[in-house]
Amino acid sequence: MSTSKRLRGRGRVRLPIAVASTMGAILVPSILMVAWELGHSHPRDPGIEPVAHAAVRAEPPPGAVEASNARISLGKRIFFDPALSEPPGTSCASCHDPAHGFAGNNGSTLGVARGSRPGELALRNTPSVLYLRFVRPFHLHWEEDAPLVDAFGGFFWDGRTDSLVDLLKQPLLNPNEMNGGTPEQVVAKVRKADYAEPLRAQFSTALDDGENVLRAMGEAVAAYLTSPEMSPFSSKYDEVLRGHATFSADEARGLALFKDSAKGGCAGCHKLNDTIPNPERSLFTDYGYDGVAPPRNQKLPRNADPTYFDKGLCQRPDTHFHTDSDEFCGAFRTPSLRNVALRPAFMHNGVFSKLRDAVAFYATRATTPKRWYPSGVVFDDVPEKYREYVNVDSAPYNRHPGEAPALDDREIDAVVAFLETLTDAR
Repeated sequence: MSTSKRLRGRGRVRLPIAVASTMGAILVPSILMVAWELGHSHPRDPGIEPVAHAAVRAEPPPGAVEASNARISLGKRIFFDPALSEPPGTSCASCHDPAHGFAGNNGSTLGVARGSRPGELALRNTPSVLYLRFVRPFHLHWEEDAPLVDAFGGFFWDGRTDSLVDLLKQPLLNPNEMNGGTPEQVVAKVRKADYAEPLRAQFSTALDDGENVLRAMGEAVAAYLTSPEMSPFSSKYDEVLRGHATFSADEARGLALFKDSAKGGCAGCHKLNDTIPNPERSLFTDYGYDGVAPPRNQKLPRNADPTYFDKGLCQRPDTHFHTDSDEFCGAFRTPSLRNVALRPAFMHNGVFSKLRDAVAFYATRATTPKRWYPSGVVFDDVPEKYREYVNVDSAPYNRHPGEAPALDDREIDAVVAFLETLTDAR
């Protein structure tokens, strides 16, 4: 990671090296980093083995492939089941819509997902669930000679869980989302589902009680989300890497601007490697956290309260890493840009409904702040005490009002053209 991202805020609190060196519990083990480089970083859950790992075995155990495929199919049926919500009608796929790159907000135009009940809204914009098998467990990492500890990984915008098995519970039981009720209410619904017996066949105690059914459903959905279908690598960008396609002039220019640390600077966080024909080296994220301070989304009813703020990483429920430090407030996980052109909303708060606006914000936030913060309060969706931690050091944020922006209009269009090549084939 570049130093410029580490020094993202003026006066940012620095963790003394002497303290950092004694905090072994918060530093990612070197073996984890090695495993990531080898492509074996999927968070392990008891009873689940990622398909990618099973595929490297020379001789799978008898029936292993059939069992794995059965579990993936079961997970897909659960993912698309609209009967699990209360009232019925909202499935996981209602918000993680294939038509929107497995993102989307269940028909909401406010920037965050509509829940199963009228008037209920999720807290944040829905992230895509494609390519989840590459997400590393949440950890803090301290690079040698760096003054700061940085956060990486985990699921959701704030990395609050490492377990795909447990991930299902949160939207399913959340009253603002699927509103599934208690575990006992969920098991009652599942017993009536057409996949009840296949679920019992895969997990013998699945239908015994609520906790068992949630665990079994989570394992099945995790198998689906980590299956090859959910990491297709079928975009034009991938075909270019493989030598089967070529970029247009605008797309090629957009890629160059995307990588240029003095222009777009996008690749500093949205990592890629376009020099080798292996798409898995271009996930378009480093799974890190940054404070970029998108404008406050005035469409959200909760934002009518001027004291309400979503503080991101520092609100992450955590008794191990202690991410409640001020320097993490206002930081959210860097999403992958794969299939970004299909999304109906952008940024954690869904403030933008057009991809071009999101790119223009990055390019001109520093040079024309009034365009993005019309009230005159810069970084208006971050509490005042945490605004010093917003990234103002990395390009293109390292300019000043009135200066030329890092990207002009034609260059912004070129970056958007390149981002559109990241859309997977249907």
